Amino acid sequence: MKISVIQTNSISDKAANIRQATELIERAVAADRPDVVVLPEVWSWRGGTTSDKVKAADSIPGGDAWEVLATLARRHRIWVHGGSMIETIPGSTSQVYNTTCVFDREGREIARYRKIHMFDITAPDGVAYNESDTIRPGEDVVLYDLEGLKVGCTICYDMRFAELYVTLAKAGADIIMVPSSFTVQTGKDHWEVMLRARAIETQCYVVAPGQYGPFVDGKGGTRLSYGHSLVADPWGHVVARCSDGIGFATAHIDPAQIARVRGLIPMNAHRRLTVT
Repeated sequence: MKISVIQTNSISDKAANIRQATELIERAVAADRPDVVVLPEVWSWRGGTTSDKVKAADSIPGGDAWEVLATLARRHRIWVHGGSMIETIPGSTSQVYNTTCVFDREGREIARYRKIHMFDITAPDGVAYNESDTIRPGEDVVLYDLEGLKVGCTICYDMRFAELYVTLAKAGADIIMVPSSFTVQTGKDHWEVMLRARAIETQCYVVAPGQYGPFVDGKGGTRLSYGHSLVADPWGHVVARCSDGIGFATAHIDPAQIARVRGLIPMNAHRRLTVT
């Protein structure tokens, strides 16, 4: 099985973001013939005011971005793990969900995950990120079957919470998706080391497409995303990586590697503490 991570530079222009994602998926399909493509976090809209964000949110199912992903999956007979989109919350004018939708080769939505952990921090440069002001957290741990492999769903800041990843591992995950829009400030020190750690501790492939480059926030300031999209294998090796700029990278997912690593160090059999 081949998986392509798609690295975008999404902005507060939904139509432009959809064109960019579509073109990158088409390029990845033409070049590498992947079975699965994985988009980054908030690929269809990033930045702008709260009002702009609510207006750009997708009704799920059936919104513009949702329909594009379903069509691409069906057209190319691929799985599409739709990074995350902002999802309308009926009746709310101030909050949305940050939502992953997954489509099979027929273009059917077969899984949906809403980001659990909210990025409410002040970065080293003093910039505050208060995701919970506009994003309502999800509550459900989500896995789905990918042609015999179990896939766990996470989004960006979730990666800092090892208990979620151990929960997915104990539930049988073989691959864990981490679509992200990681800041440069934290990314340069934490991005790769955390993703590799999550792969090692879960003995799963970790697939992490990230946003790259600048976008304008709701106050008119420019923020930068780290990029460096990657795939790490269950031993913690990075087996595919994007360069700077928009683009994609493709990795082979080898079930034999998963079995080999788990046979060498049978962590699930050795666990003694209960995750609560």
